[in-house]
Amino acid sequence: MIYCLFCACEKDQRPLVVGKIQAASKLATTEFTIDKIVHGTKTKKLFWVVKLNEARFLAYSKAIIKTGIDLNDIKPEDIKIDGSKIELQLPQVTVLNFSYPPREFRLDEEITDNKFLNVISLEDQEEFFRRAELDIRNNLEYMGLVETTQQHTRTLLRGLLKSLGYQEIYISFTSNELAIDKVDLGTAKSE
Repeated sequence: MIYCLFCACEKDQRPLVVGKIQAASKLATTEFTIDKIVHGTKTKKLFWVVKLNEARFLAYSKAIIKTGIDLNDIKPEDIKIDGSKIELQLPQVTVLNFSYPPREFRLDEEITDNKFLNVISLEDQEEFFRRAELDIRNNLEYMGLVETTQQHTRTLLRGLLKSLGYQEIYISFTSNELAIDKVDLGTAKSE
């Protein structure tokens, strides 16, 4: 009888757990730096048939990607509590910030080579960097970002949940896919 009273009076801790987790809002658990070699050529032709010369361009760049979980997407049914046992179903890993800063661009002057009547213009360079950024964005899902971010998120949340008194902690994700906002970088070069 006394046991029943204690169980009946036990507070539902779900709002506390949801509140603590959602307080972090967008939880960025991992930052990646991706080095990218940017290259391109520009061919000068005579009458569109005979190749006169080829100008080359080579530069180094970096992209900085922050990934994490949008904790505002957690619903009450994603959290199951049974005494000191808790099960969390977290939203998929999301790219929270993608940065491709021009200050990180470095021109390789030994390989970059302009030719007579064939110069790599600023517009050409911008096109090469745009293509490089698009290549990075298109290949993010193959770079291990999801697995690394899921592991970092599990580690962080396990620490938080242990401090709240949970002994058995199970964390899963709704998807093993990477969520990234689609950005139109203009696939056709304007002439």
